[in-house]
Amino acid sequence: MGRTVWYPGHMARGGRKLAELLEKLDLIVEVRDARAPFSTSAPLVSSFARTKPVMLVLAKKDLAAPERTRLWIRELERGREVWALDLRKERPTGLRKALSARKPGHRELRMAVMGIPNVGKSMLLNALVGKAQARVGGIPGLTREVSWYRSGDLLIVDSPGILDPHAEPGVHRMLSWLGCAKAEVLGGFEAAALDFIRFLRARGLFGPLLKKWEIEERDEPEEWTLERLGRRLGCLVAGGAVDRELSGRRLLDAFSSGKLGAVTLELPGDPLWGDTSPSS
Repeated sequence: MGRTVWYPGHMARGGRKLAELLEKLDLIVEVRDARAPFSTSAPLVSSFARTKPVMLVLAKKDLAAPERTRLWIRELERGREVWALDLRKERPTGLRKALSARKPGHRELRMAVMGIPNVGKSMLLNALVGKAQARVGGIPGLTREVSWYRSGDLLIVDSPGILDPHAEPGVHRMLSWLGCAKAEVLGGFEAAALDFIRFLRARGLFGPLLKKWEIEERDEPEEWTLERLGRRLGCLVAGGAVDRELSGRRLLDAFSSGKLGAVTLELPGDPLWGDTSPSS
């Protein structure tokens, strides 16, 4: 059986640096993927929120079902501001104004952009800072082992994407579908794709995705579906057999990049990892 979590050493080091920096910050902006706002939460933010205010950005809103994003906003905006953004197409003008409004009177707003890998954190940082802005170095009283960027009245620290090594295996599997964790480390692309198909079928979401590739949904084992996908996508080896590892990778790459359409994987209160989890 493959690993159930992916947690490189640099994530632990980055978490320690952020904890040391916390007292110097005015605000934290957490970025999550709008397709899975629960599972893509950053593990350190809940503890940091005890002492610092948090704004939440649901990125990749164009890849999520709009009505489900509205449900998540209502669920998450209790006591904090929540923004849903398509950072590939729109500038975060409203968010930028909201951040500037929180600036202390005597200096710039010092904030951290936090999020797990591949949720859109770097896109948000680039949108706030702009391409012409350079890293800031040698700021008195501030930690120098992290990257600071200045943009007008904002002083922003970038942070590494940090996963929760203690999250249940089902969460890490979902993160591998979204491209936030490495499927090749968590048992491989074939296993991840079979989990993905099984999960979406249990929620009636898989059939619409198949239509993008003009493949009909059938009542069949997930392995057979992955075989059909592999033939449709040309994932063949010598003798005409399907390379199911490559087929799984193509499926998950297409989903994580949004090529299969807008899908939200979870709703507030969902029992995510009940009888749809694969057997051990």
